[in-house]
Amino acid sequence: MTAFVGSHVSRRHLLAGAGALVVSFSVAPRLFAQETHGPQESKGGADTKAPVLPGSLKQYPKLDSWIRIAADGSMTILTGKCELGQGAKTALLQIAAEQLMVAPERLVLITADTRSTPNEGFTAGSHTMQDSGTAILHAAAQVRELLIEIAAQKLGIARTDLHAEDGAIVSNNGKRAEYKELVTGLDMHVDAQPNSALVDSSKHRYIGTPFHRVDIPAKVTGGAAYIQDMRPKGMVHARVVRPPGYGATLANVDASSAEKMPGVLKVVRDGSYLAVIAEREVQAIRAMRALQAAAQWNETANLTPAARIFDEMKSAPHQDRTSWEQQGQAPASVKQVKASYFRDYQQHVSIGPSCALARFDNGRLTVWSHAQGMFPLRQAIAEMVGLGPDAVDCIHVEGAGCYGHNGADDAAADAALLARALPGRPVRVQYMREDENVWEPKGSAMVVEASASLDDGGNVVDWNYEVWSNTHSTRPPGAGELMPALFLARSFQPPEPKPIPLPEGDGDRNSQPLYAFPKGKAVYHFVPKNNLRVSALRGLGAYMNVFSLESLMDELAQAAQLDPVEFRLKHLRDDRAKEVIQRAAREFGWDPHRTRKPHTGQGFAFARYKNLGAYAAVACEVSVDSETGRVSLGRFDAAVDSGAAINPDGIRNQIEGGIIQSSSWTLVESVAYDARRILARDWSTYPILRFQSLPESVRVHVIDRPDQPFLGTGEATQGPTAAAIGNAIADATGVRMRHLPLTPERIREAMREKAEAAAGSPRPT
Repeated sequence: MTAFVGSHVSRRHLLAGAGALVVSFSVAPRLFAQETHGPQESKGGADTKAPVLPGSLKQYPKLDSWIRIAADGSMTILTGKCELGQGAKTALLQIAAEQLMVAPERLVLITADTRSTPNEGFTAGSHTMQDSGTAILHAAAQVRELLIEIAAQKLGIARTDLHAEDGAIVSNNGKRAEYKELVTGLDMHVDAQPNSALVDSSKHRYIGTPFHRVDIPAKVTGGAAYIQDMRPKGMVHARVVRPPGYGATLANVDASSAEKMPGVLKVVRDGSYLAVIAEREVQAIRAMRALQAAAQWNETANLTPAARIFDEMKSAPHQDRTSWEQQGQAPASVKQVKASYFRDYQQHVSIGPSCALARFDNGRLTVWSHAQGMFPLRQAIAEMVGLGPDAVDCIHVEGAGCYGHNGADDAAADAALLARALPGRPVRVQYMREDENVWEPKGSAMVVEASASLDDGGNVVDWNYEVWSNTHSTRPPGAGELMPALFLARSFQPPEPKPIPLPEGDGDRNSQPLYAFPKGKAVYHFVPKNNLRVSALRGLGAYMNVFSLESLMDELAQAAQLDPVEFRLKHLRDDRAKEVIQRAAREFGWDPHRTRKPHTGQGFAFARYKNLGAYAAVACEVSVDSETGRVSLGRFDAAVDSGAAINPDGIRNQIEGGIIQSSSWTLVESVAYDARRILARDWSTYPILRFQSLPESVRVHVIDRPDQPFLGTGEATQGPTAAAIGNAIADATGVRMRHLPLTPERIREAMREKAEAAAGSPRPT
């Protein structure tokens, strides 16, 4: 059902040949809310607003960017988004199949390929369904209606007597015309009309139905599922010798012994960039080790210790912006709660280290990568190797690990540099675990200072929130954002970090409360100077901000002597938010009057991702070992409203995965480093949650709204999960933890301090 990873489908190929229907469209949704932009002058002189095309149709209104129906009846769907394990391929095929009235198995999907697909930028921020899914939804509906019009002319039957059915247009009296009969010799490169006749949700056959994901079989049977599995003919292997730490430069290396090793084809040195290419992978690894032993480096890094990073972040020069402000009149307050929250640096640690392949032939470079943006990657690689973008092709192939700016872009840059050094053969670069852990961009450390006041009725009357953070995106398209380019003799420097504009935001993502507070302010202190290399980690700042905001909401509920669920509902005006909270609480069996178990607690949290994406609420139960501080995760119930649910099973996959990923971040993950180097090199120095520590059960309850826009799902539960766990720990121990990760050591120390305070024994100074 999906395109073979090595196939070459060019835009010219898609457009070539008689008998292909290539339709374009410019559509505004009928069932989905219509957007507008900019006043335009009408013939009568009044200002009107022109319809804005939904999703990625705004950038690519032509059908040849999205759909092809060939003379043999084959149908191809194109998307600029990537499959990252989120089930995007399956959902996009379901959407197209529903509107084209064909079985999904009849469709071929091509993802993120600079040779043929639209440029949809990065696959990030839970935007695949919102952007590409919405575009394909309307594109397919428009194509279906055009085919009905053509069939009416061909069959001499009234348009109203025709309908689409299983790849054909069928009349009420049984006459039919297959799609392939209707496209012969037809050129339909047109813009669409402003409305789409979407299939009524009550008649959906594929949308809203659990559907087996097309990417799973190869993954569970050991098939060729990932870029790590690619083995094109003539492929050679490469390994890169990384510097020992940030800022290190190569002083000297004697490569002669490595060059003489069996299978070695070439040792590549360019400034401080050092690598080896060999016929076999094991030969490349052995030669890399020999080069590592022979290399001498000058180290200059002077990193701020973890113990001082939060103070330095707050005192460093920063750029401020108000993310949210409410200037209403607030009743008099009777109680105030203040708190500080902290997040250590964290990283992706993809289970499969990053990988890429590249081939350089006759001045043309082709790169296969699992990075999340093929067009930005093409621009960065073209700049780095000195080629025009038209001479570089970047093709997405799914990788064994992603979600954020991990090492994938860097591996693609390595493959490009080394393919240029050995033209004519595909060069495969596979990172070692220490390469991935040390050099991948981290998720920024963050600090939050928050306070809120309550009136005598338990209502929040004033809310103040400040967050300090580095950037959350240093992705390409610049060569300076590719790590290998920093070490070349003609080095490229990273651009000055900049915050991501609102409403998406980065460090201030989800710092704006969705709750209805009469007065308050949220301020983002963007810190341009980075201590470690940082970039996008799933959810960006939303993970930390939701943890902080929802932890403070729990503290306020306690101060108001109200149940945490009741307290949240009391401060919400959004009915969909309320329904998600109520559903999660009901399914969990939330009971504020339950009989309590020793050392066991329950926690609850809620957020709407970015305040414009999916709604999610998480309820959980944990137990805490009073001696060790170790947290055991019990049962979890999550409710999610992502708008129209294309594949409910896919949504459950994403929510379950988000809960597990966030549990690992929240309980164990933190980057260790010293003044010169990253120390988190392997699974012992950067632990992740192990199988025996996973939640006992995770249940996901999907609220389907078939006539509502897609809201995206992938990053909806990371923040609520962290806050729910933190709130449950507080419920179990009476100790409020505010520093992520909530490690056993930190919990044990907090419980000891509480016990000493209760006993009246002062701590030694």
